[in-house]
Amino acid sequence: MAAAQGQFSDPSDGAEGPDGAARGSAPRAFRLAVDALRAARPRPGIEVDPARPPQRLAPHAYALEAAVVDGGEDLADGRLVLLHDPSGHDAWQGTFRLVTLVRAELEPEMAADPLLPEVCWSWLTGALEARNLSYGEPSGTVTRAGSHYFGGLADRRPATQIEIRASWTPREGGDGTPDTAAHFAAWCDLLCQVGGLPPAGPSGDPGGTTAGVVTLPQRRGPHAP
Repeated sequence: MAAAQGQFSDPSDGAEGPDGAARGSAPRAFRLAVDALRAARPRPGIEVDPARPPQRLAPHAYALEAAVVDGGEDLADGRLVLLHDPSGHDAWQGTFRLVTLVRAELEPEMAADPLLPEVCWSWLTGALEARNLSYGEPSGTVTRAGSHYFGGLADRRPATQIEIRASWTPREGGDGTPDTAAHFAAWCDLLCQVGGLPPAGPSGDPGGTTAGVVTLPQRRGPHAP
């Protein structure tokens, strides 16, 4: 199974990693955090690709994107960005920050559930807590948007997309580096839950239980364009 590969934010640094990502002037703590993230193995059914990181959110950034695929069909997709500011950031209460966007299409009856936003947010916090991860300053939004089709598209059923935008501060260890591999695993758990797959246990095996996380019925796959 391929490791999680992403991209650095500053290609002008000179030195490059195996995927052409710049590393030369990055602080040691950031390089260690990225190395752990790059070495992480996603659970089966998740395909990971490099993504261009943002340029202005922090001095150093690393990004990847992933999709939950079942039978050739994308059930959910998302983007994960690791930010690092060696000087610290008041809003983060730390020097690292993880930022994500996760989205999927839901059945209309699921989308009508008034508790859906709270449930989706619990998937994120529950995934982190199930892996005993220490984190702080979580923030984000849960958005649902409905689509109704007309004219030449009238044969399509109404569709609703759920979108989770979130960020949190991973607590740093004694070496000043957070456990990015474990946070990546929790993020994969979130992707799978949004995609309608059972959560993985702490060992990463599908079908495990995630304490404190509410589940919704299986969602349908996206329509073909």
